[in-house]
Amino acid sequence: MEGIHFSSDDEEISLEYLYNIGLGHAKRGRPKDAIFYFDKVLKVEPIHVNALANKGNALGKLGRYEDAISAYDTVLKARPTHVLCLLNKGLALHYLQRYDEAVSCYDMIPQPESERANVLYHKACSKALQKNVEESLSLLERAIILDSEYAAKAGRDQDFDILRNDERFKALLS
Repeated sequence: MEGIHFSSDDEEISLEYLYNIGLGHAKRGRPKDAIFYFDKVLKVEPIHVNALANKGNALGKLGRYEDAISAYDTVLKARPTHVLCLLNKGLALHYLQRYDEAVSCYDMIPQPESERANVLYHKACSKALQKNVEESLSLLERAIILDSEYAAKAGRDQDFDILRNDERFKALLS
């Protein structure tokens, strides 16, 4: 921080404190405030993985998907298999209608995380919008088997509009 000199222990405590304030703002739905504090951390430690990942999430909440992707890419350079960054980068790409790239992100998520219900569900959404009905249904079925809450979610999700009249889709939701 400018004008203040910390010993390495003090700096670590100070960065953690600022990071936690940012996290608190993020959890309370105040992404702009969260970004302010994450940026303070990143000014001192530009590759603070957690600050970058959470800044990406906050940027996504603001609809700033390209900026979010940039934050995730910085993390992924240091940690190529960072599950949350791969998933959230995939979501940002999905919202930008770049479905092939979104699926590629989901495909980079390592086992066993790649078989989690939320990953399968989001990949199913992208596949549906790519009009890949068979793969979308297969992924959605696996997600619902793991977590039945995804059946209700799929019933409301516009990403699956192409499948609404498909009997297999209807059966998954019942």
